[in-house]
Amino acid sequence: MSDFNTTDFNNPSTFILLGIPGLEAAHVWISIPFCVMYTIALMGNFTILFIVKTEPGLHEPMYYFLCMLAITDLVLSTSTVPKMLSIFWLKSREIYFSLCLTQLYFIHCFIAMESGIFVAMALDRYVAICDPLRHSTTLTNGFVAKIGLAVVLRGSILALPYPFLARQWPYCRTNIISHTYCEHIAVVKLACADICISSYYGLLVAFLVTGVDVFFIAVSYTQILRAIFSLPTKDARLKTFGTCSSHLCVILAFYIPALFSFLTHRFGHNVPPHFHIVIANMYILLPSMLNPIIYGVRTKQIRDRLLWHVTHMK
Repeated sequence: MSDFNTTDFNNPSTFILLGIPGLEAAHVWISIPFCVMYTIALMGNFTILFIVKTEPGLHEPMYYFLCMLAITDLVLSTSTVPKMLSIFWLKSREIYFSLCLTQLYFIHCFIAMESGIFVAMALDRYVAICDPLRHSTTLTNGFVAKIGLAVVLRGSILALPYPFLARQWPYCRTNIISHTYCEHIAVVKLACADICISSYYGLLVAFLVTGVDVFFIAVSYTQILRAIFSLPTKDARLKTFGTCSSHLCVILAFYIPALFSFLTHRFGHNVPPHFHIVIANMYILLPSMLNPIIYGVRTKQIRDRLLWHVTHMK
């Protein structure tokens, strides 16, 4: 316990993750919904991957993007939740500095990837609804592969400076991180140095990723909504609008908590720390749980194949 609050060390080999400060007595109870959400995320996303892989009729752009999203959600949630549960259940708060930086990289890398996949899916829906006759010729397998590669490269490259910037700072005051995982700003705030470079880079990435992606998603769905309201029948409008509104709910469940967490770290000094940390966990877990439900179970082709597999297992 001597590592918890020391002032005479330099660049510690381990950090201490406190979990949710102020709510330590409730850690076990808080872990229950998080564990349930993580279990649903694992089962749902693996189910999506299995069904799309085994059903040749689902080898289409929308389902390829759905598989990319499932893989991203699995990596993102698994990067944080197991360690968080070990803090809550086993009081295992220590994390090696190198593992902390690795976790930091994976979190920011795959958050950027998920944002890029949402843009790709919005593009797919835009072409499918606004220009359906050109959908198969525009979104070819080769084009989808290029989009996927661009999403992966963008996330990987933009997140790469985070661990390198965090590693260069001297840590000489404390090794206690008031969080459940190694978030970039939460880590570099412990440095006894001017961290303006890290802070400004985080702002730049937030603009390049969140700002640009939200803009393109908003433009796509604006055009989609215009096309929906021009459909000739009320049933067609309601059906298409129902699908798009559920997609928008998932997108909002990702961006709103992420934006709240980002702004709170920099400007929300009056926000209670425990509330901020809970929201920071929700923006990783909630979309990972909702995505396979909204995009999978509510998609007729996937739902039919899932029911077929369930009935033939008996």
